[in-house]
Amino acid sequence: MDLHTWIIYLLAAIGLSLSPGPNGLLALTHGALHGRRKALYTIAGGALGFTTLIALSMFGIGALLKASIVWLAILKWVGGAYLVWLGIQVWRSPPIGFEARAPAQPRAGWSLFRQGALSALTNPKGLLFFAAFLPQFIDPARSLLVQFAVMAGTFGATEIATELFIASMAHRISPWLRRVGRRFNQACGGVFMAIGIALPLRS
Repeated sequence: MDLHTWIIYLLAAIGLSLSPGPNGLLALTHGALHGRRKALYTIAGGALGFTTLIALSMFGIGALLKASIVWLAILKWVGGAYLVWLGIQVWRSPPIGFEARAPAQPRAGWSLFRQGALSALTNPKGLLFFAAFLPQFIDPARSLLVQFAVMAGTFGATEIATELFIASMAHRISPWLRRVGRRFNQACGGVFMAIGIALPLRS
């Protein structure tokens, strides 16, 4: 992956990590209930789940590319359409927030890690999302394994940093999300739609 493509991918990953989703909400909730240190287990589990989904998506795409390079162009346009549709759904979604409650019972780190991983792995939209998003950046002339390492590492680091910030600021972020959450969702939905429209047009 060349530097220009990686920078576009990084910016897209940041925008996507900031958009509302089950793992972001889980990090917000666990940060408020259990504190930042315990929420790290949740975040690490989610990162592992996302890395698994990226691997399944990329190597599945790689198998199609071995059959025909035409599949990459098809995947880019179908994926772009899916991202636009997803952006519309995010645009319309209600704001998220965490209602303050009494302190939760202590939980083991492994339990939080497992919940974070399962939240990522069992989200039915996760695999569809990565199957739509990743083909926009794959270069069939380069090593798929190296591209996987770069893409998974970049997305994982971005997701961890974003969710750690969310968990650390849970009590401050949640009221803000309730106030401006709809506009925030519209901005995130706009990111999805822009990615879906612009990336398939790249040569």
